[in-house]
Amino acid sequence: MADDTTVDAPAPVVLGMVPAGGHRLKVRALAQEDASAPVVVVLPAMGVPARYYRAFVGQLHQRGLTAVTFDLRGQGESTPVAARRVRYGYQHLVDDLGDVLGLVESFYPRAPRYLLGHSLGGQVAMLHAARYPHRVRGVVLVAAGSVWFRGFPRARRAAVLAATQLVAGVSAVLGFWPGHRFGFGGRQAGPLMRDWARNARTGRYALAGSSYNYEAALSRLRLPLLTVSVADDWLAPPTSVDHLVGKAPRAPRTHRHYTSEQAGPGDLGHFAWTRRSGELARWIGEWVGGSADRVGRLGHRQAE
Repeated sequence: MADDTTVDAPAPVVLGMVPAGGHRLKVRALAQEDASAPVVVVLPAMGVPARYYRAFVGQLHQRGLTAVTFDLRGQGESTPVAARRVRYGYQHLVDDLGDVLGLVESFYPRAPRYLLGHSLGGQVAMLHAARYPHRVRGVVLVAAGSVWFRGFPRARRAAVLAATQLVAGVSAVLGFWPGHRFGFGGRQAGPLMRDWARNARTGRYALAGSSYNYEAALSRLRLPLLTVSVADDWLAPPTSVDHLVGKAPRAPRTHRHYTSEQAGPGDLGHFAWTRRSGELARWIGEWVGGSADRVGRLGHRQAE
């Protein structure tokens, strides 16, 4: 199997800049000629720049999808980077996604829109979809789970709890998380890491600076979900994916597990799957293609 980095795809175009507090987010699209083709908005993992997904985005484009990318606050091209006085949390990322979707809607008003989140990006996608379900047709989660320590295999729970709370403590003292120095998560804002650590400790989404009940909203969510766990992923094992998706019991779920048998020889894990994502992109393309029927059936049942 050829390495996915050889995918021949046109260069993405810049749709525009989205103001996000003191940040500006550059939004790009690898677009289909048909402006009504389904649009997938890709949300990166913590500390991962949008350019890291270039090969994967090319594979999505080959499957007939328009793929939209942008950097989360403080990551990649987004500046300023996190610091003691540069503060943002989960709620800011949820709001930023709403602004990105507004820009996407202005360019592709007739296109069905989907969210595709990796790791932290998957959590943000679920939270936004729960609060604003009318904005998208469905959510794809790839290597994205809850950070709740009890959602991990028993042998790793104590280590997960200790590590996440240590990160929160360091972030509180310094005012930001220097993940670039520790090899985990990149440089992140203190409030973001405390939101993350609170989820790890309690299993719930209580976002700093917001009184909105995201747990109740998730319990009402009925959008179709495609969840993909990845072999050798110790940061988002299938049990943590199940815990995140279990918050939305009414949402129809399709689940797949991505292994080297499907991806081709080589390691996968939490990040490397992006370099051998051809079969995964096929799954996503087929799922998106069938989602209109699922949404239609769901709407019919709700109207009865």
